[in-house]
Amino acid sequence: MSEAMLLIMLRDLWSLTIEAFLLINFIFTSNLLTFMSISREKFRVWGDVFDMFTERNLFKLVSQEHFDEDTLVPISIGKEANIFAAFKGEKKVIVKIYRLEACDFNRMYDYLKQDPRYQNLKKQRRKVIFAWCQREYRNLWIAREANVRVPMPIAFLYNILVLEFIGDESAALKIKDDVPKNKKLFFNEVIENMKKLYKGGLVHSDLSAFNILNYNEKPVFIDFSQALPVKTPPSREYLERDVKNISSFFVKYGIKINQKNIVKKIITPE
Repeated sequence: MSEAMLLIMLRDLWSLTIEAFLLINFIFTSNLLTFMSISREKFRVWGDVFDMFTERNLFKLVSQEHFDEDTLVPISIGKEANIFAAFKGEKKVIVKIYRLEACDFNRMYDYLKQDPRYQNLKKQRRKVIFAWCQREYRNLWIAREANVRVPMPIAFLYNILVLEFIGDESAALKIKDDVPKNKKLFFNEVIENMKKLYKGGLVHSDLSAFNILNYNEKPVFIDFSQALPVKTPPSREYLERDVKNISSFFVKYGIKINQKNIVKKIITPE
């Protein structure tokens, strides 16, 4: 083999080595950037709730022995709040933290200003969010007293709500993710709970397959910040919307529903 031919081969081998190195480096860098962007995004989403104000109040709730320190485990991210499980000894509780920045406080205020209990509320972001959290706590107690299947409210502090954990080893799923086996029976129990709630003086106002849990084939209603007193002018409209949303879910599984009759059943005293 001539010296010129050997030089050409060495040059080609070097070029291939450089190309291979650049390709490997590109793949590694791309994957690293993708990983970093995902990690940053997750941190941003979950980190939205952990400002200094919220951290201080979490510590205060820990000091009041509502749950143990450093036991928060993320469960889900909602439209307005991040949901965590936490331990209190061997038992679990739910810690719901309303985001102070990444939430639609204007929408919250639109609901709150219709509620006579909050007619003097000023439209200030934090005051609205704190009232929203407090209202869920108050509404849950009203629902409990009406024998509606809801989590027991344990405590609230500003934008943090502590609730009974619904589930066993893991949290009970929403019916959109855990469709009831006996759909007709489950639907009837949903309507019965809506009737109890109405008799107790509230309309949920945001009921759907996204905020009814399936726990041991029984419905448990959650997310009560939007619930309005039945004497509030728009309550009938919201009740009809709740019935429509629930009906739309169960109709997909062959359940025959007359929405007008359901509304009438809910509002008519026995």
